[in-house]
Amino acid sequence: MTMIDTDISGVPARILQSPKHWRNAKHQSHWRTGDEEFDAAKFGMWLFLSTEVLLFAGIFCGYAIFRMLYPDAWANGSHYLDWRMGAANTAVLLFSSWTAANSVRLAQLDKQFWFKINLIITIICALLFVGIKFTFEYGVKLPVGKAPGTFFSYPYAHDVHEPLWWSLYYVGTGIHAFHVIVGAILFALVLWRAHRYQAYGPTQYTLVENSALYWHIVDLIWIFLFPLLYLIH
Repeated sequence: MTMIDTDISGVPARILQSPKHWRNAKHQSHWRTGDEEFDAAKFGMWLFLSTEVLLFAGIFCGYAIFRMLYPDAWANGSHYLDWRMGAANTAVLLFSSWTAANSVRLAQLDKQFWFKINLIITIICALLFVGIKFTFEYGVKLPVGKAPGTFFSYPYAHDVHEPLWWSLYYVGTGIHAFHVIVGAILFALVLWRAHRYQAYGPTQYTLVENSALYWHIVDLIWIFLFPLLYLIH
C-alpha cells in the first residue's frame, strides 16, 4: 500500500472515500438537516423504550399481585436461586453499561481504536451474562422439575402455588435474556460497520447512541429483577 492509498492516520483511501464513512454521511432527503434526523431517531428510540417499560411493567405487576397472594410460594421458589450468580450478572451488566456509554463518547471524539475496544467489551459482557444465565442457572443450579406452569413436576414442593413462581421467573428472566441477545447483535452491527467503513464519528453516531440507550434500559430492568427474584429470602 502506497502513501497515496492512505491519509495521515493510516486509514485506507477506499474507506475515507466511502459514502458510509462518517465524514461523508448525509441525512436522508426527507429531513431538512442532519440534526433534525438525529433528533427524530433518538425520539423514536425513546418511544420504543417506553413500550419496553410497559412490557416489563406487566411482569412486575403480576409479580406484586402473586407475591401478595402467595408469599410462601415466592419465598420457597426464591431460595433455590443462587444470589451469587445474580450478583455476578448484575456486576457484568453495570460494567457493560459503562463501556456502552463510553463507546458513544469515544465515537464523538473520533477515537476509533478505543471506540471499537469498548464495543467489543460490551459484546463480551452480553455473552457472559447469557452464558451465566443459561449454563449456571437454567442448566445447573435449578432442581429438575422446577419448570413453569403445567411443566412443573418437582415432587418436594412446599406450596401448591410454586408453579406460578417458576412461570414468572422464567418469563421475566427469559424475556430479559432475549433483550440482552438483541443488544449484543446491535453492538455487533455497530462494531462491524465501524471496522469496515469507520462509519461513526463526531458528526455521525446515531446508531451508537440508540444502541447504548437500549442497553441502559436492559440494565435498568435487571436492577429491578435481581432483588425481586434473588433476594426475597
